[in-house]
Amino acid sequence: MEEKTAFRKSLFYPVLFVSILWIIRLLEEHYHWHLAVLGIHPLSPDGLLGIITAPFIHSGFEHLASNTPPLLIVGTGLFYFYKEIALRVIGIIWLFTNFWVWLAARPDYHIGASGLIYGFVVFLFFSGIFRGDRRLLAISLLVTFLYGSLVWGILPVNQAISFESHLFGSIAGFLCAVYFRKEGPQKVQHVWVDDDLPDGDEYWKVDALPGEDQPTPPPEQQVNINYVYKEKNENE
Repeated sequence: MEEKTAFRKSLFYPVLFVSILWIIRLLEEHYHWHLAVLGIHPLSPDGLLGIITAPFIHSGFEHLASNTPPLLIVGTGLFYFYKEIALRVIGIIWLFTNFWVWLAARPDYHIGASGLIYGFVVFLFFSGIFRGDRRLLAISLLVTFLYGSLVWGILPVNQAISFESHLFGSIAGFLCAVYFRKEGPQKVQHVWVDDDLPDGDEYWKVDALPGEDQPTPPPEQQVNINYVYKEKNENE
């Protein structure tokens, strides 16, 4: 029951974000707006606004439809497994990716949320590896299976695609995985004590995370060891 509740909560932000993207796209189509000017235009003062707004803008329904499934799947995985740091990870990937695009990409308008997708995918992949937890490693393998082909998107093979967003998003995702490797879920270390403990002391068998203090045993279970220093006699 708790897992179902956690999963539903993890869906909230990805579904909300994707819903906003579709509403913007429908309004743009209905009113014949041209919102590409809200994209990132490198080294242009006017293009700075795109650092915030570019992921909300898509070139058409096909573009948005291709980004929708990975945003929902990878976004939900991010909030489900890394809920303590998910918002910070998203904020860093969003700002760093788009700022680097503004700083170093081709002089054209760069729009779409694919840079975020690349950042999330790379973050999930390397976070599972760095933590060494079997469950998180399984997520890394699943991400590789679903989106391993995305690696081609960081190459300038299609000039109609902002490969710079993909490349910089991947770099931002990797740096986030390194920076947050000691935050969020960690590999569980199993600590076992003597099985001959009296009844009622089973709680002394605990799963401890790295860096956590171990609980202090009750006084009747504590053992004091006194060390006495004695100089060695040469005749001994």
